[in-house]
Amino acid sequence: MIAETTFHVRYAETDQMGIVHHSVYIVWFEEGRSAWSRQVGRPYADFERAGYALAVSEVNARYLAPARYDQPVTVRTRVSRVRSRQIRFDYEVLDAETGERLVTGFTNHICLDRQGRSTRIPEEWRRFWAGFVTQA
Repeated sequence: MIAETTFHVRYAETDQMGIVHHSVYIVWFEEGRSAWSRQVGRPYADFERAGYALAVSEVNARYLAPARYDQPVTVRTRVSRVRSRQIRFDYEVLDAETGERLVTGFTNHICLDRQGRSTRIPEEWRRFWAGFVTQA
């Protein structure tokens, strides 16, 4: 399952040269994760209501080409690994019109309980997410 979400680059996301600031892609990764969760029918908010959270433990982004103001972009998101306490999401940011890859990356997340301690992902959620694992 690869989720896609498409939008136009906002002016506030660009630097003085009209190019998307490198930090913005991490925010777009988050939007991709949220879209992925909604599209598979289990919004992330449900996980938090159950008393858990996924804290980002690692972020990686490889910048291949710049995105610019008002450019339509698509964020593709998939789950590539689920472990007992960890889940990994992979991303591609594409020019929505040409398909050119602009950025690739991943985020690793560790499961936390309500007290902020590392804990196992609840089995029901782990099995559900593992059913969507895809490789690049």
